[in-house]
Amino acid sequence: MRREDLPAPEAGLLLTHFLTVADVARSRAFYCDVLGGEVVPDENPCIVKIANSWLIMNPGGGPTPDKPDVTLHPPVDFSSATSFLNIRVADIEHCYTEWSARGAEFLTPPIDRKTEIRCYMCDPDGYLIEVGQATGLLRGILADLLADPA
Repeated sequence: MRREDLPAPEAGLLLTHFLTVADVARSRAFYCDVLGGEVVPDENPCIVKIANSWLIMNPGGGPTPDKPDVTLHPPVDFSSATSFLNIRVADIEHCYTEWSARGAEFLTPPIDRKTEIRCYMCDPDGYLIEVGQATGLLRGILADLLADPA
């Protein structure tokens, strides 16, 4: 294991994302086999390096001394999300085709939203993953504002 493969900066900071998963091996396989990640350590915790980021995965569990009132668990309601992983790609059609062939299940094919083309998939635990390619945004076209529900 090389230092540069680990999310351990020599100065400053870097951002990683932690996922509480039901089955580490299953999640590790998804992020490696479907998205092309590289396993750094495979357990305790599992860390997968994908492009310029890292995903850290461990099973859920009860409170610990440094988070005394917090219990971690994978998503329980797949129809509701409070956050999601956002993957930006250079060629969404290529990723959609390749990742679908590797077993990714997308909610829809890529949809042109003027500012970007995007689609969503879920990982084995139900975490929502947006896959997007900037298009109009590169030309200054911004997303439409949502109508005021009031």
